[in-house]
Amino acid sequence: MANPPGSDISVRKATRADLDTVIQFNLALAWESEGRSLDLARLRTGVEAVFDGDGRGFYLVAEMDGRVVGQLLITHEWSDWRNAFFWWIQSVYVSAEYRRQGIYRTLHSYVLAEAKRQGDVCGLRLYVDRDNSVAQRVYSGLDMQQARYDMFEIDFVL
Repeated sequence: MANPPGSDISVRKATRADLDTVIQFNLALAWESEGRSLDLARLRTGVEAVFDGDGRGFYLVAEMDGRVVGQLLITHEWSDWRNAFFWWIQSVYVSAEYRRQGIYRTLHSYVLAEAKRQGDVCGLRLYVDRDNSVAQRVYSGLDMQQARYDMFEIDFVL
């Protein structure tokens, strides 16, 4: 679906002024994607840690119609094999009423261009729930390919 006439999507690095919006988007994301209610105090501390600027990553937000309508988080993974960073795309969320209007595509394009501009980024990665076929189609449509790796974890918190 194309954006309505006269409505533009802009992307910018999130600031502390966006803290409450990022928190609300993350709460909605956890509920919609996993049926999980997050501990608000823990989430707030986690989001604040990103804004503290100690290298954990950065949030980008998309604005349309004068409001923040989408977000994503970029974190870094060092690849010794490539002598460069992978940027991990995480915490992707677009407000329900703004979906299918190119919000994520615009965020993704911004990330791709910025990663290439940096010069020390060797690629983009993200993980997606194996049952989320809608998201998988979106990512495939943006030239992302399914990696050869499966993910294993030990989760000490959730």
